[in-house]
Amino acid sequence: MSRLDVFIRRMQAQRACIDAVAEKISGVAGPVLELGLGNGRTYDHLRIRFPEREIFVFDREVAAHPDCIPPQRLCRLGDFRATVPAYLAEGQPSAAFIHADIGSSNKEASLRLAEDLAPDLLSILAPGGYLACDQPIVLDGLEQLALPADLDEGRYHFYRCPH
Repeated sequence: MSRLDVFIRRMQAQRACIDAVAEKISGVAGPVLELGLGNGRTYDHLRIRFPEREIFVFDREVAAHPDCIPPQRLCRLGDFRATVPAYLAEGQPSAAFIHADIGSSNKEASLRLAEDLAPDLLSILAPGGYLACDQPIVLDGLEQLALPADLDEGRYHFYRCPH
């Protein structure tokens, strides 16, 4: 499979998970968190799917298309290992949905980052909230969900906080 095919399938999985969550969280209070702004494509989709929610964005730096840059007050810039715990320390609200596109070309480093972030992500997630991630999250307290139809298993990872 070409790198283009891998990218397309990852984007399809992101969109499918986001769209599935948009239909499920009407009764869950809280903002949406986007880990990995990148060029802003997914953030733009989140704005459309969750127009009534604040969307907090985390990334090392803003490199998004000018039309896809969130308000500064909703940006948390720096290493995820620092900015995600800082969000908790700020006393910000629990998230109804967290989308985490945190992987890189270094699979070991990506898995390690997901492992490092997992406890904080669970702490931020509201009861009944959802997490979609490009890396597996192995943590008690998260219910692993089946991916939306037509997605290859392992292409993305989908969870719910049951408590």
